[in-house]
Amino acid sequence: MVIAADHRDTGNPECVITCAWYDGAGHRHDIHLDRISDCLAQPEGFVWVGLYEPAQAVLDKIQEEFCLHDLAIEDAAKAHQRPKVESYGQSLFVVVNTAQLVNDRIRYGETHAFLGARFLVTVRHGASLSYAPVRARMERDADMMKLGPAFALYAILDFVVDNYLPIMDEFRDTLETLEKDIFAETYSRQTVMKLYELKRELNKMRLVVAPLQDVLAHVRRNHANLVSDEVGIYLRDVLDHAKRINDAIDTLREMLGTALSVNLSLVTLAQGETVKRLGAWAALLAAPTLITSWYGMNFAHMPELEGRYAYPLLAVGVVVVCVGLYRLFKRARWL
Repeated sequence: MVIAADHRDTGNPECVITCAWYDGAGHRHDIHLDRISDCLAQPEGFVWVGLYEPAQAVLDKIQEEFCLHDLAIEDAAKAHQRPKVESYGQSLFVVVNTAQLVNDRIRYGETHAFLGARFLVTVRHGASLSYAPVRARMERDADMMKLGPAFALYAILDFVVDNYLPIMDEFRDTLETLEKDIFAETYSRQTVMKLYELKRELNKMRLVVAPLQDVLAHVRRNHANLVSDEVGIYLRDVLDHAKRINDAIDTLREMLGTALSVNLSLVTLAQGETVKRLGAWAALLAAPTLITSWYGMNFAHMPELEGRYAYPLLAVGVVVVCVGLYRLFKRARWL
């Protein structure tokens, strides 16, 4: 799990990753939580607060400074929320799931965002990359910062969706490798287990990405004039990326289902071939067994046994029958 911090020496609690006020020119000023109200009293600019698994006391302070709803604060504290968008008066509460590869395993987390006309508060839980690169990229372009907290929310959502792409590439590469193992000469139980694990991970990923499309579409609807038309265009681009990822997940799930069916068919076919070979060899052994058992019944009057060449003729007969059966099974591709 990667948890990076970009907080400055402002005296804030450790869970406060960043607390900054961006003035009308887009310049950053790191502040203490107690100064949020003073900054919001300024005619221009907005406040951006980033938290990671904050203590309840910090959330209470955030609620007091931004006048956030009790239910939204409760959800942000407990986490384990489904992706959603809820409107509380003049602010939006947005929940999205994050995902990242940690030691070749996918770990999921959550990001809760409070969006207001003059503020953005992000609360991260679980496996989640820091949004410091997002802030750094925006701070290099003052025009971006002038678009306000709605554009900052777009940048975070875009960052979350972009982090899905390496995971999808990993899924695709894994499936291609498993397809080669499926068509290998020898059956491997490990291949079936990997196919099942990949299908399980794809289902989890779909539960993360599919609701995100509704969240992005909901945010674009310009709730309480919090999202301008200019920012809505950027959100539309993120929505398009989310749809493409969701379509890729559906395609991989279909391919994976086909791979499982093909693997089962190949295993069944291989078992059938083995049964045919066993049946052919059993027939080859049954023919001489039947003949020798016939002449091993110890009857007193078996006239064909009294001939001088009875024994060699019987041996030749057994060989001829076995060769005939072998050629017959060979022609039928049972051997």
